[in-house]
Amino acid sequence: MTPKRIQITGASGSGTTTLGLALSQLLGWKQIDADDYYWLPTTPPFQEKRDSTERLKWIMKDLQSEQGAIATGSVIGWGRELEDAFDLIVYLHIPAEIRLQRLKDREIERHGEINPEFIEWASRFDEGDLTVRSRQLIEKWMGERQAQILRLEGDLSVEERVAVVLAQL
Repeated sequence: MTPKRIQITGASGSGTTTLGLALSQLLGWKQIDADDYYWLPTTPPFQEKRDSTERLKWIMKDLQSEQGAIATGSVIGWGRELEDAFDLIVYLHIPAEIRLQRLKDREIERHGEINPEFIEWASRFDEGDLTVRSRQLIEKWMGERQAQILRLEGDLSVEERVAVVLAQL
């Protein structure tokens, strides 16, 4: 069976959105980014969270309306209906120093400055426990899923990641 729903997850800055975009363009599937549902549109962005019931309803509607969809970001704790809706979960992990530099560069490019609170939050991913978005939490969450799990570790190029995912399909 060819997976029709892929979840790409990992730490902030690990490349989930970039890989999702590349795959969606290649496969002709819709990319659904968790941040678009989690956060209300604000200026500056990422200031107000959307109601959890509302975000689950919206993301499920969008996911179910597509023949093929790629969700990017973290949906941990959003509800079993969504968390178990994927055929394949791709977990991206890269060294923290590379990831944090990417985040700093992205912050400057998008907002003209680095948000130190965001960088501090992102820096705790590898050592965090089950109470925060962390490697430990994602590993536990993946262990509870029925979907096929594909782990991509290291600073692979987008092309290399795409090739591995396509081979898995």
